[in-house]
Amino acid sequence: MTSWRDLNRSLVSALDVERNVMFLILTLIILVAAFNIISSLIMLVKDKSRDVAILRTMGAGRGTVLRVFMIAGSSLGVIGTGLGVALGLLFCAHIEQIKSLLEHLTGTELWNPEIRFLSEIPALVDPAEVVITVTLALGLSLLATLPPSLRAARLDPVDVLRYE
Repeated sequence: MTSWRDLNRSLVSALDVERNVMFLILTLIILVAAFNIISSLIMLVKDKSRDVAILRTMGAGRGTVLRVFMIAGSSLGVIGTGLGVALGLLFCAHIEQIKSLLEHLTGTELWNPEIRFLSEIPALVDPAEVVITVTLALGLSLLATLPPSLRAARLDPVDVLRYE
């Protein structure tokens, strides 16, 4: 008895490689988003350094300032991850309709089953991969908030207010 996987060993190995490469690409996209969070928070810390100094002189502790910027950055990560998961799942659920719409709009055939040996675009949602990706995204966004938040917490109010 021979399974279809044995008969199409090269296709199965190509799909496995494609899945691994897609996970790597998603990880790199998440890293870029994390750097975007870092740069946004660094700019926010620079813009709000005077406000932070005033809060510190009024009695706010370093921990309070740290929490404010951690919440700001983490909320960006949570909202971005949530929107990304929702849009990704929606896209996967309607991949054939999207393909048909794009084929109709462009007048070309986007997915030729004779070339790819598949009758439709494979869009299998693996819950384990979704959980891993979401965990990675949330973890990296949380880590991305640390450097700017620590920088804001370490601001010396005297130096900030003296030079501005």
